[in-house]
Amino acid sequence: MDFRSKPDTNFRNIDDLTEKEAAEEARALRDGINYHDHLYYVKNAPKISDAVYDQLFQRLEDLEAAFPDLKTEDSPTVRIGAEPVSKLTKIRHAAPLLSLQATLECKAVESFLRTARDKSGTTSVRYCLEPKFDGLSVEVVYHDGRFKHGSTRGDGMVGEDISHNLKTIRSLPLCLQEADGASGRVAVRAEVYMSREGFVALNRQRVERGQDTFANPRNAAAGMMRQLESRNVAGKPFDIVFYEILAADSQLPPTHCEVLDQLSRWGLRVSPLNDSGSSLEDIRAFHQDLAKRRDVLDYEIDGIVVKVDDHGLRDELGNRHRNPRWAIAWKFEPCEEVTTVADIVVQVGRTGILTPVALLQPVDVGGVTVSRATLHNANEVRRKDIRVGDCVRVIRAGDVIPEIEKRIGQKGSKRAAPFSMPRRCPACGSKVQRKGAYYLCNAGLSCPAQLVTRLQHFASRDAMDIKHLGEHTAAQLVERGLVHDLADLYGLTVEDLESLDGFAERSAKQLHDAIQGAKKPPLDRFLYALGIRHVGQRVARQLANEYGALESLAAAGQQDIGNIPDIGKETAESVADFFADHQNRDVLNRLYKAGMDVQPMPGKHRQP
Repeated sequence: MDFRSKPDTNFRNIDDLTEKEAAEEARALRDGINYHDHLYYVKNAPKISDAVYDQLFQRLEDLEAAFPDLKTEDSPTVRIGAEPVSKLTKIRHAAPLLSLQATLECKAVESFLRTARDKSGTTSVRYCLEPKFDGLSVEVVYHDGRFKHGSTRGDGMVGEDISHNLKTIRSLPLCLQEADGASGRVAVRAEVYMSREGFVALNRQRVERGQDTFANPRNAAAGMMRQLESRNVAGKPFDIVFYEILAADSQLPPTHCEVLDQLSRWGLRVSPLNDSGSSLEDIRAFHQDLAKRRDVLDYEIDGIVVKVDDHGLRDELGNRHRNPRWAIAWKFEPCEEVTTVADIVVQVGRTGILTPVALLQPVDVGGVTVSRATLHNANEVRRKDIRVGDCVRVIRAGDVIPEIEKRIGQKGSKRAAPFSMPRRCPACGSKVQRKGAYYLCNAGLSCPAQLVTRLQHFASRDAMDIKHLGEHTAAQLVERGLVHDLADLYGLTVEDLESLDGFAERSAKQLHDAIQGAKKPPLDRFLYALGIRHVGQRVARQLANEYGALESLAAAGQQDIGNIPDIGKETAESVADFFADHQNRDVLNRLYKAGMDVQPMPGKHRQP
């Protein structure tokens, strides 16, 4: 069977196959799928349609389901995510993963070249020139041409095993294309990175779910590749590029340019931007060219890497404690303050307010990488006339919150259509209601974006003070369907919590005890914890002092609450609406049944 050139998708009924026939077909399917993966993800030259590819992939999944013994560790089906690992184990690298000496100055590059010439005893030394990818450095190890494991750089000597997540990257071959030179162990160094478009899409998704955005693609790669559950990584827009052989049981080529050719023959993706040169002029021209092109590339590079080509000369130059003497990174000047609006998305806050947020191409503002900026509300977007694709100047308001100061006009460029607020909540699809300058989702606790941030707020120090319940944990509880409202928190078991990414038995028990220990809050803290719109700590304390008990406040109407000094009409309406909502009343009743005992305030109180 050949699934490479003209795949036949008229498959026999699986029930009619013997185990031997199924094994032969599965082997041929794996070979064909790996071949087409290489053409699509590495060579950018697909030979079959997506529909045919999907049929091949589905057939392999069906075969492995019908004959479980046929599934192999390097099957393409492992890329869709496997069972979570219990923890990230440590792996000692085949060779040290050194960092690079980095500079912004041409003089440092001149000094590097002079040292290489002096050691070689010649006036001309050849250098390999590569883009410096701004991603996550990893070691990938193959044994007899098959993927064995992959790990983070760690301290350079020992890293963390992230094999389960690396397998989900389609451009990483699980079997090398050629066996030549790949017998025994081969350890290669690579960079995992995320495309700009994929990074914006990931941040858009996180904003709509009420989660914090990643600062830059490198931050996203580092955070997600260390997750215990590969299902959270599978399908994300990660790519990988290889640039060094760290160690091999077979003999290595004598030059680095030949190493790059060997990597390519094995089916390992190398950068198409790689070049070579033998003078400062060659290197400066390469640096200037990539500096000009960096903004149009679909991935982040922050400089170039200059490497001595000849391995013999490399050995003579040797290494410092942390970096090699045979390579240097010449970095670009950081992009400051002016950047491009990649997208405008809408974030749903814990009280249901929809806030437009600009997703930016990462930019340095006061030494901090900024990839998002608040646009406050629809009126502000309209006033500043900010649109997708605009060039803008970013400031950090109060040196903390990034915001767009103004749009910078670009002559001759066609602008996108003006931004408009959605009619439906991006998180739950509920109809959006406008109140003054604000747009609101009134779905309350049934809106997943609001629920995640409500859980965080409920557990915060000034509210119920539930330690160990942060954003990441709250998001997992909602995404896995363990928590549908605040009351569900008190029904969680230690086993439920232990199943979460990043939790072990001890930490799960600590969080469980913290939740169960938060059942006797004073009324003012409980009111604040509920996350009622317009009810901050001061208003919560005032309402608690006025009514004394939750039942009294819940029975009060909008007019009665509005008669309290310093309580405005909007706040009174929001409080009354909260306690009138049948979903909220149901959650409160279930909290009481779970053992919640809200402590009344002492003294004489208003009667509703």
